[in-house]
Amino acid sequence: MRNRKIPMRKCVACQEMKPKKELVRVVRSKEGEIAIDPTGKMNGRGAYLCNSEACFKLARKRNSLSTHLKAEVTDDVYLHLEELRS
Repeated sequence: MRNRKIPMRKCVACQEMKPKKELVRVVRSKEGEIAIDPTGKMNGRGAYLCNSEACFKLARKRNSLSTHLKAEVTDDVYLHLEELRS
């Protein structure tokens, strides 16, 4: 039996490599809308964050989501991330 390869992604806040399933994906669509992607399969440019409050705060402070998605991320997105965490 073969071992399956586990896809790894880097958190944009803390820069740690983790398995894709442990991270939260935030997507910018072609229309420029920013959304949280729970399935990990939405079309668009994606950025990954650890599912921790510390990484959410760090990404907000450094504005790293806006940088990686090349679009302005509003406070509503960060609030929605914190709601998912709770």
